[in-house]
Amino acid sequence: MELIAGLFPLLVIVFMFFILPGFRIVQQYEVGVVFRFGKIISSREPGLNWIVPYIDRMRNVDFRTITLPIPAQKIITKDNVSVDISAVAYYQIVDAQKSIVAIENVMSAINQIAQTTVRNIVGRFQLDEVLSERDEINKEIRAVLDERTEPWGVIVSVVEIKDIELPENMQRAMAKQAEAEREKRAKVIAAEGEFLASQKLAETADIMAAHPIALQLRNLQTMAEISVEKNSTIIFPAQFMGTVNDIQAFLTKEKI
Repeated sequence: MELIAGLFPLLVIVFMFFILPGFRIVQQYEVGVVFRFGKIISSREPGLNWIVPYIDRMRNVDFRTITLPIPAQKIITKDNVSVDISAVAYYQIVDAQKSIVAIENVMSAINQIAQTTVRNIVGRFQLDEVLSERDEINKEIRAVLDERTEPWGVIVSVVEIKDIELPENMQRAMAKQAEAEREKRAKVIAAEGEFLASQKLAETADIMAAHPIALQLRNLQTMAEISVEKNSTIIFPAQFMGTVNDIQAFLTKEKI
């Protein structure tokens, strides 16, 4: 007992200074990379881990998808238009050891290369293509970034152009162009309507020319509509009375 009592302070010292400092916690979304004398010796899974204190050193690497805003920058398009374009990239570390050994600062490196890639690729397109083919540009930027970051143990899952800011004079020019396009479509639609209406009128005229009684029946219908709307006196021309007689003769013939 005296021996245990004598060793107890020594055990406490060993635990406090040589055992307890070696415990490390790795979160569920992380992987721990252990260095011993500057060399990677292992990777640790999430949970409570122990390393040799004062000799081993562990760095936790986040495996979650990280959002990286790409700040706005002035880009000259293929047709010499200056635009401000901002974007956003989503990347994820898939190899913890490469992300530490192959590159000093993953986020800073991806940010810089993303800005350069966006500027180079957008510069190959004309302004109309940048506005209308944004999805294709996003895919091309993502493919280039993914190829560049693969040696760093990183995959770029998504790249999206977030905002395109045009110069004021270009905005006014595009607004005028859009207004002209709307007027053009309106005139084309009106012309097509007139064409269809004239076709129908021509067909109607042919039918009435072949059947004069149909024209007179239409006249009677119009007069009936006028008499309903207003209390008016309708004067029948002399030839109209002849037409009425023709209609009566036609109806008599049909009954026979």
